[in-house]
Amino acid sequence: MNCIVTGGAGFIGSHLCEYLLHKKHQVFCIDNLITGSRKNIEHLIDNSNFTFINQDIIQDFSFKEELDMVFHFASPASPVDYYKYPIDTLRVGSIGTENMLRIALKKKARFMLASTSEVYGDPKIHPQKESYWGNVNSIGPRSVYDEAKRYAEAVTMAYHREYGLDVRIARIFNTYGPRMKPDDGRAVPNFIKQSLRDEPITIYGDGSQTRSFCFVSDEVDGLFSLMNSNYEYPVNIGNPEEYSILELASIVKEICKSSSEFAYKELPVDDPKCRRPDISKAKEILDWQPKIDIREGLKKTIKWFKKTHMWK
Repeated sequence: MNCIVTGGAGFIGSHLCEYLLHKKHQVFCIDNLITGSRKNIEHLIDNSNFTFINQDIIQDFSFKEELDMVFHFASPASPVDYYKYPIDTLRVGSIGTENMLRIALKKKARFMLASTSEVYGDPKIHPQKESYWGNVNSIGPRSVYDEAKRYAEAVTMAYHREYGLDVRIARIFNTYGPRMKPDDGRAVPNFIKQSLRDEPITIYGDGSQTRSFCFVSDEVDGLFSLMNSNYEYPVNIGNPEEYSILELASIVKEICKSSSEFAYKELPVDDPKCRRPDISKAKEILDWQPKIDIREGLKKTIKWFKKTHMWK
């Protein structure tokens, strides 16, 4: 099949491109490289089934090829990135999403939106089911990402109801693995980088806030399973194993054999106290659940960081 992956030079997007190529699909990777990197896809460039298109999807553009699937993953995704590019984040979630929806509609292609657990905000229900409407501060510093994704879900469902477009909505929870940017501000790369350097490990708040962490190969497998399902409503794709931030930092420190100590800082505004997916729907509809546990995934990720020397 012919597949577009927007944001295909990003962390999850590049793994998705690789996965689709392994499945013998034709992949058109669209990315303006504002937060993505050519390094993430350089090993794919010589594949005859892979085409890289340097394009900002906020700008209107045409796509001439036949098309079967659109995986819409374009967006700054870490706090560091969407704080740096707030307007671009809002625009890619709104204008960019609708541009890709129009292309999918014109080509009669199936459309997947990469949504996020951030639509749940700082949740008052735990774990989070897809039926939960969320607790989001619409004017806080995180809102440029949260509300962009909430709008993207709304416009995706509007195209489904108004035009009959075949859609899928994946609510992606914390994902980690090789090709994460070491400076993107998220817990896993921060802890790895600081542990490998024997620097103080930054813990925001008292470290009791919890997260769940899904290894990227499991995440991509779940996303592909959802795309090939017949379910058009949101589905949580993530790992339900829950760890406190302090527990995660301790595991990373242990694996890295680091002498780092913990340095506590003030909790950022609107930082969620807990985040864990209820994946009952994914198990039932997709027969999917993660396979890689946190230690195995972290060892793979740390090995990649060491190999690429990006942590130095």
